[in-house]
Amino acid sequence: MADDPFNLDGKVAVVTGAGQGIGEACALALGQAGATVAVTGLADRQADLDKVCEEIVAAGGKAKAFTLDVNNVPSIAPAVGAIINELGALDILVNNAGVRVNGPSLGISEQDWDWVLGVNLKGTFFCCQAAAAHMSTHGGGRIINVASQLVVSAAPERAAYIASKGGIVSLTKTLAIEWASLGIQVNAVGPGPTDTPMTASTDPAASAQMLARSPIGRRLQPSEVATPVVFLASPASGAITGQHLLVDGGWTAG
Repeated sequence: MADDPFNLDGKVAVVTGAGQGIGEACALALGQAGATVAVTGLADRQADLDKVCEEIVAAGGKAKAFTLDVNNVPSIAPAVGAIINELGALDILVNNAGVRVNGPSLGISEQDWDWVLGVNLKGTFFCCQAAAAHMSTHGGGRIINVASQLVVSAAPERAAYIASKGGIVSLTKTLAIEWASLGIQVNAVGPGPTDTPMTASTDPAASAQMLARSPIGRRLQPSEVATPVVFLASPASGAITGQHLLVDGGWTAG
C-alpha cells in the first residue's frame, strides 16, 4: 500500500554476506517489503546466493545475485557500480558481511586480527563509501550496519570481533553526521546471541552460560534481527540516524 510506512516498493537494496544467517533473513525481509534485492557474497557461495534469490522470487519479490568480496577493497566500488548498472539504483545498503576469531587475547595473531578488522570494519566502511557516492547524487538513501550487542556488554576471548563491531558503531555515528546533509541516514543494529551458522560452533558450556544471562532464555532468530533492519530502511524511520539499535532480547537491559 502506498501509505504503508514500511513499504519499500521501487527501492533497490544491497545486502552483503546474504547467503546465510542474518544476511539471508535481511534479504528475504527486504524483498517481502517490496525492495528489489541485490543478494551479494563471495564467489564460492554462489549456490547459497542463488537459493536466497529463488526464495525471494518465490514469495513474489525481485532479486539477483552478485559477487561482492568486502575484504577486497579495490573490487568494492566496481561491484557496487555493476549492481547499480544492472538494477538501476541503490537506495538501501545493509552491511552484514562479517567474520570472527575466538580465542585468548594473549594468543591472537596479527593475521587473524587483520582478517577480522579487514572484513568487519574496513569492508563496512568502503561499502558505505561506494554506496554513498551514488546516494549523494540520487536523492539520498539508507545504510544499515550490523554491529553487535557485545559492543555494550563485551565478553572474553573475542577481542578482534568486539573491536571491529565497536568501530562499526563509531563509524555509523560519524557517517550519519557527515552525510545527513546529503539525505543519507546511517544506522546500526546490534544483535544479541543469534542462531546462525557463525554461532553454531560456540562451546556448549559458553552457550549455556549465555542463555542463563538472557532474559528471554534463548537465542534470537535471524528474522527477529531482519525486521528492525526493514524498519531502519523504511520511511517509518525518517527521523532516525546515527543510532545503534540493540536487538538483544533484553540482554543489556540489566
